[in-house]
Amino acid sequence: MITIQDLTKRFSDKVAVDIPSFIINDGDVLGLVGNNGAGKTTLFRLILDLIKADSGEVSTNGINPAASEEWKHDTGAFIDEGFLIDFLTPEEYFEFVGKVSGLSQEQTSERLADFERFMAGEIMGQKKLIRDYSAGNKQKIGIISALLHTPKTVILDEPFNFLDPSSQIVLKRLLTDYAQQHEATILISCHNLQHTVDISTRIALLEHGQIIRDLPNHEGSAEAELESYFEVKE
Repeated sequence: MITIQDLTKRFSDKVAVDIPSFIINDGDVLGLVGNNGAGKTTLFRLILDLIKADSGEVSTNGINPAASEEWKHDTGAFIDEGFLIDFLTPEEYFEFVGKVSGLSQEQTSERLADFERFMAGEIMGQKKLIRDYSAGNKQKIGIISALLHTPKTVILDEPFNFLDPSSQIVLKRLLTDYAQQHEATILISCHNLQHTVDISTRIALLEHGQIIRDLPNHEGSAEAELESYFEVKE
């Protein structure tokens, strides 16, 4: 469970996040949606303790990320290319991530086998560094690394960016199956409403750093309300 209480973050005179109270329950697949500048990425960075809040706090299973490292063992995240070590090959990078997570080389190899369809033969064995891969394949490497140690909490910022349509479809199935098989809590931000509706069990709508709607999404029930909100009025 992720608990947010009186959380605020400003950049100069702009309010980036202002959330009095919000709880993300175990097993939620939470889609975070909003226009550019709504605060989605900032909220993820606050949850991951990558930036400091001006006030308030976030706790993951009762642990304040700013006060302890224990939450990291059960959390996997990919926000942007800055998470990658791009002077390594994918093989070297996955081995490094596995070692940091306490996996043997054999365990890492076994877990990578689960992502073969997503990799589509374009990641492993290419004999080049991560920095020389396309944006889409860098995205795949980051997502796989976030899931490699089977964390209970997964945070992905715009995971469908740069992926071709086939890979987007595979990723939707991958995340849905992962959530069910591991009883995981998954947080994603996404500009594509259809992708968000397809995989989320719950959708939070951000505007100017505030969660203005918290929508259950049983079999796509949130779609009409989201489309109404984002519709451009003449």
